[in-house]
Amino acid sequence: MAKITLSGLGKSYAADPASDAAWALSRLDFEFEDGGAYALLGPSGCGKTTLLNIISGLLEPTVGEVQFDGQNMNGLGPDRRNIAQVFQFPVIYDTMTVRQNLAFPLKNRGVPAGEIERKVAEIAEMTDLTEMLDRRASGLTADGKQKISLGRGLVRDDVNVIMFDEPLTVIDPHLKWQLRSKLKELHRRISRTMIYVTHDQTEALTFADKVVLMKDGEVVQIGTPVELFEKPEHTFVGHFIGSPGMNLLPCRMDGVSAVVGGASLKVANGDAAASGGGSLELGVRPEFVRFADRGVPVQVVRVMNAGRYRIVDTRTMNGETVKLLVDNETSVPADNARLAFDPGYARVYRDGWLAGGRRTA
Repeated sequence: MAKITLSGLGKSYAADPASDAAWALSRLDFEFEDGGAYALLGPSGCGKTTLLNIISGLLEPTVGEVQFDGQNMNGLGPDRRNIAQVFQFPVIYDTMTVRQNLAFPLKNRGVPAGEIERKVAEIAEMTDLTEMLDRRASGLTADGKQKISLGRGLVRDDVNVIMFDEPLTVIDPHLKWQLRSKLKELHRRISRTMIYVTHDQTEALTFADKVVLMKDGEVVQIGTPVELFEKPEHTFVGHFIGSPGMNLLPCRMDGVSAVVGGASLKVANGDAAASGGGSLELGVRPEFVRFADRGVPVQVVRVMNAGRYRIVDTRTMNGETVKLLVDNETSVPADNARLAFDPGYARVYRDGWLAGGRRTA
């Protein structure tokens, strides 16, 4: 295992990257701690796979360094970095049995037969492949084949990091939850550094101890799933994480209070937002909005049943949409509704960034 350090890392495919737009990956400084479970999360084209391939040695950075335990890995291929990588589509040998597929990485490294047998049995038990060990891989379903790929990534004890590039894309939706839970369990058991690339927030938040959220080649926020949900550093984080995403409303400041629709509202970062220019927005998640006697006046537009709760769409007098979640026992006003926001989770953003946060402090 290894601590992976990205130092001033950037990637451009342009011969002379003079502008910010020429960089597929902006310059990054970050550490993946030894034994941690990380997810690289973001929309398609944001740079997740590019970053993963630079860490693995499949791509070279334009600037900066990749270090494993302080050693510069630039110029070294994947074989010299001692990594295991599981790709989006299963990479297996169809003509081999499941047992032979799992044993192959160990045989290539001259591991003794007895040790190979022990490790194959252990990984097969972890990935629910024990009953299939002597079946030919070509006869397995897509999820069975991907389990083999996962097993091949886990079978070696000497890897510095195990990397997953959207490994559940080909898996039946009903089986994804089981495999996500299995990966989390495997990480707890073997405590190896794991990096998981996905555009699916559920996969990232289920698997990772820390999520690296990316947009347009830049890391927007790094944090635990709870931190990204409860304290987004950027409006993009609030929009991307959560379903529904965070409400955003134009506002102005009156001292340390935000004013929306004529209502004065307490916010968590009022002191930081009280002074300074820029475009201001109040962000609050639907989970932290409720109907009240006093607050922002709205009109109820739509109520959608989501099982254990309902999603209520409302509209302010200025035409902005505000969503809130209510339980099935809560009465939804027909008209003249007002909304209150939990002041501990309502925050002001200046030009997209959290007022008082790392970019605006």
